[in-house]
Amino acid sequence: MSNSEVETPALEVVEDTQLAHLFDPAALARSIEAILMVVDEPVTELTLASVLQVTVDQVVDALEALVPSYEDRGFTLKAINGGWRFYSHPDCSAVVEKFVLDGQQNRLTQAALETLAVIAYRQPVSRARVSAIRGVNVEAVMKTLITRGLVEEYGVENETGAILYKTTSYFLERLGLNALTDLPPLAPHLPDLDGLDEILDSLTD
Repeated sequence: MSNSEVETPALEVVEDTQLAHLFDPAALARSIEAILMVVDEPVTELTLASVLQVTVDQVVDALEALVPSYEDRGFTLKAINGGWRFYSHPDCSAVVEKFVLDGQQNRLTQAALETLAVIAYRQPVSRARVSAIRGVNVEAVMKTLITRGLVEEYGVENETGAILYKTTSYFLERLGLNALTDLPPLAPHLPDLDGLDEILDSLTD
């Protein structure tokens, strides 16, 4: 028997193991959980089916089986606007809010500072525009800035219908400014954000 004939079954076993979720509903559910744990935005059933090489019906069945398993946990699995994602449980909203406002996130992260700078110098601006300027997804950071009272919604963009955001009066108060016109000049290349630490240093105190 040739070497190729000996090695082929072993390769098939590896492939079958990697795609075990094709045949095992429990393994499929675990695979879906693993994906949803790392996403920043809701994922559609079609996307999950495509990535996992299963049918949409299989994904739907797995998701429907997973939902009730989190009823007594600190997070829930929900379908929002056609996509699935994990969210903190509504019953824990007070605890989460306290953590964001007064807990370990008392100091703004560098990502939050950079996002805040983009909004401050480009407002009113959509979240998609902020993401494009920074080159990363900013959904979670935006939620933090809104919760901290530094950013708020400001109407919608006429052409796209996207929600626009601007800084708040509290933002000016934290920086000790009377108006946005008092903001110091910033380098024209916002992604570089030269001088950001000095401009927003008071927000990390």
